[in-house]
Amino acid sequence: MFRFVVIVICCSLLAATVPLVGQTREKGPWWPHPIWGAEDQAGASNWITPEKVLQAVQLVETGKIYELGQVYERGMPLFGERTYTLMIPGAPTYNQPFGANMMIGNDDFLCTEVGQVGTQFDGLTHIGTRMTMADGSVQDVYYNGFTGEEILGAHGMRQLGIEKIRPIVTRGILIDVAGYKNVDRLANGYEVTVEDVRGALKKQGIQEATIHAGDALLFRYGWSSLWSEPDKYNDSPAGIGLEVARWVAARKLTMIGSDSWTSEVVPNPDPDLMFPVHQELLTKNGIFNLENLKLEELASDGVHEFLFMFAPVPFKGATGSPGRPIAIR
Repeated sequence: MFRFVVIVICCSLLAATVPLVGQTREKGPWWPHPIWGAEDQAGASNWITPEKVLQAVQLVETGKIYELGQVYERGMPLFGERTYTLMIPGAPTYNQPFGANMMIGNDDFLCTEVGQVGTQFDGLTHIGTRMTMADGSVQDVYYNGFTGEEILGAHGMRQLGIEKIRPIVTRGILIDVAGYKNVDRLANGYEVTVEDVRGALKKQGIQEATIHAGDALLFRYGWSSLWSEPDKYNDSPAGIGLEVARWVAARKLTMIGSDSWTSEVVPNPDPDLMFPVHQELLTKNGIFNLENLKLEELASDGVHEFLFMFAPVPFKGATGSPGRPIAIR
């Protein structure tokens, strides 16, 4: 997904889904949160209760660990002007040995966007909506009604930072859409429908009714096969659209993830909309998004339910996080 704390201006989307006037800081079309209240900053990670963790742990049968994250390295696909550079100063950094034991050592210098490259977790200030309030003012509004005026800071977000999100330990479900379609990779710009999701679940032997609040759904489009070809990887990925996003929100999931850089279809079939799935999930519902996964090993092993674990790095005020997601079967 494109980065920098970008505010998406989608007038046609707003006209169709939220009023342009009438909302205040205290009450709007998606805030305050009906369960967690006006002050909540943890979003759908609130579903990760001790009970949910205990249920998820019961899924472990073999103890096999699946690495779902890509390796962070120079040359990996980057969107726009993102930067990733790692250097070892001095090599070795401490080229003058210490002590009689002649100890030497190395440090790292890393220059990158925090959480905005490689396998990346979208936080709640990554995406908002610009809208007109009841008093006529124009505000940038984020999850739970927090406004840009409240949260934006030059050295990190004052509210809704990534450090507010709880570690995610939950039941993971692979939705192998490419496998359901019997293709190695979905076509460029293909929008995954609810019918596709239900077909994949049925093929995998998972009943839709067993998807519960707090679960994590990982969508396989087959896109990670292009990881070594950045130009192709970045070009019009397949993904879910608003239909599936609303289906996800209705099931109160903690997060989704995918093996593409955006998880949603690009470009959107409606040419007037830009990344509306991110608004639907993050801004309106506090449901997180984890991008640039590798899901091939899970799919090849036929593993569709598993213990899923991901803990965002608590960079105070950050809009996202890198990390090392794993599945355990």
